Amino acid sequence: MSGSTAVRSGLRGAGWLLPAAIVLIALNFRGPIVAPAPVIGEVRVDLGLTATLAGLLTTIPVLCFSLATPFASWVIAKADPERAVSLSLVIVLVGTVLRSVPSSAALLVGTAVIGIGITIGNVVIPVVIRRDTSPERVGLVTGVYTSALNVGSMITSLGTAPIAAVWGWPVAIAVWAGFAVVAGLAWTYTVGARAAWLRRARSEPVAATGPVELLTETGSIRTVRSDTGAAPVRPARRLITWGLTLAFGGQAFSYYALTAWIPTLLHDEIGFSAESSGASSSVFQILAVVGALGVPVLATRWRPRAIIALVAFLWLAMPLGLLVAPQLWLLWSVLGGAAQGGGITVIFIVIVRIVTNDDDARRMSAFVQGGGYLIGSAGPLVAGSLHGATGDWTAPLLVVLVAVLTLGVVGTLAARRVT
Repeated sequence: MSGSTAVRSGLRGAGWLLPAAIVLIALNFRGPIVAPAPVIGEVRVDLGLTATLAGLLTTIPVLCFSLATPFASWVIAKADPERAVSLSLVIVLVGTVLRSVPSSAALLVGTAVIGIGITIGNVVIPVVIRRDTSPERVGLVTGVYTSALNVGSMITSLGTAPIAAVWGWPVAIAVWAGFAVVAGLAWTYTVGARAAWLRRARSEPVAATGPVELLTETGSIRTVRSDTGAAPVRPARRLITWGLTLAFGGQAFSYYALTAWIPTLLHDEIGFSAESSGASSSVFQILAVVGALGVPVLATRWRPRAIIALVAFLWLAMPLGLLVAPQLWLLWSVLGGAAQGGGITVIFIVIVRIVTNDDDARRMSAFVQGGGYLIGSAGPLVAGSLHGATGDWTAPLLVVLVAVLTLGVVGTLAARRVT
C-alpha cells in the first residue's frame, strides 16, 4: 500500500475520536475573540479605551486571520498538520494569559498573539478533516467543527460577565485559557491514536477513497480521484476562488461586526444590563449549531448555490429586524444565528469539494480565509466607528446588510457549477 494511501487512512477507523478532538480544539478558535465583548464597558473605563480602540479587540485577531495566513500556510507545509494544531493551541494559551494583564498594551498585544494562533488552526483544521475523514463524512465533520466554533463563542459570551462580576474582567477573560489546555491534551492523545492506525494501515489493504469534484479553469466540473498526483490549478487562477473569498468576506464582516457590538446594541436599544446583554447575545452564537449541522444534511440533496441563497435570506433577517423592531431581538438572533453557522459551513464544504489533494486544500483554505478575513476584520471597526460618529445603530446595521447581500449574491454565482 502506498504511503499517501496510508496517511489518508488516518483516524477513519477511530470513529468518534477525531470529531471529539476537533470539537475541543474549535472551542478555542472563536471564544477568545468574543470574550471581551460582554465586559467591554468595564474594560474601557479601567483602561480609558475609546470606542474605536475597543473595536480593535475584535478587529485585530480577524485581521491576523488574513495577514498571518501566509505564515500559517508556511508553518503547515514545513512542519506537519499535527504539530501545526499543537502550536496553534500553545499560542492561543499564551495570548489569552497575556491579554488578561490589566494594561492597554498587554490587551492589544495579547489579542494579536491569539489571532496568530487561531490563524494557524483556521487553515490546518480543514486539511486535517479532509485527510482523516471519509468522503461521505466530510460534510458532517465540517458541520461539527463550525458548530463547535460557535459553541465556544456562546460559552464565553454567556460566562464572561458573571465571572467578571465576582472576580473582575481580567480573570473573566483569562479563565478561558483552560480550554486550550484541555484541547492540547485531547489532541496529543488523538495524534498517538493516529500513529497507531498508520502502523496498522501500512500492513493492511485500504479501499480507495471516493471521487471529488474539481472546478477547472474553464468553469466546468470534472470528477477526479482524491489525492491525484496532477498539479492543481493555483487558487488565484480560479474564478471560483475569488467568488468564495468575497462571499466568505461578507459572512465574516457581518458575523464579527454583530458579535462585537450586539451586547452594546441591546444595552442601548432595550436597556439590558451587561450580564443580560452577554446572555442575550449568546443566542446568536448557539443557534449557529443548527445551521452548521443542518447545512451538511441539506448538502446531500441540495446544490451549494441553493444553500447559500437560503443562508443569505435568513441572514438578512438579523440586520433588518434589529433596524425595524429591535424588541424582537430574540427572533432575529435565532434566524441570524442559524444563518451565520450555515454560511461558514457551506463555504468550507464547497472548498472541500473542489480541491484535489491535501496541498491543494491547504492553499485553497489559506487563500479564501486570508482574503475573506481581511474583509471581515473591518467589521467591528467600521461598526464601532459609525456608531461613534452617528450616535445610533442605523448606519452600522445597514453596512452589515450590504455585507450579507454580498455573501448571498456573490456566493451563489461562485458556486453555480459546483454539485
